[in-house]
Amino acid sequence: MLVRCLYASRPAQPLKSEMLDGILEQSRRNNPPRGITGLLSFTNDVFVQVIEGGRDEVCDLFNTLVKDDRHSHVRLLSYEEVGERRFPAWSMGQVNVGSLNRALLLKYSQKAVLDPFTMPGQATMALLSELVATGAIATRTGGTSH
Repeated sequence: MLVRCLYASRPAQPLKSEMLDGILEQSRRNNPPRGITGLLSFTNDVFVQVIEGGRDEVCDLFNTLVKDDRHSHVRLLSYEEVGERRFPAWSMGQVNVGSLNRALLLKYSQKAVLDPFTMPGQATMALLSELVATGAIATRTGGTSH
């Protein structure tokens, strides 16, 4: 059974390239054997991640992420059983908030700010899907979640 988990968190420390590289290296090593795919987007003060795969594998990974000292304020936004993956090819990207269309943000949230902590989970997922479709999430490299 496939499931999809959407969560948001804040970096415990200011984001640095080395931290993101470490996340990517760890994800490449750990997730392909578990069948985990998804999407990670980040700004300077928020991570938004979708993880997809088998129920046990996704739940185990989410529980690990909650305990990860690189994250703070981890919040589950959505968890659902799915018939197919929405993000089968992992994309680790950074949302360039300055270049996002204000109307797109206002389509899904109360203010023209990327803040998944105040948005419904469905709206956050729809925004991520639209950002991927429009190319607004710049690919950093390929891989899987951490």
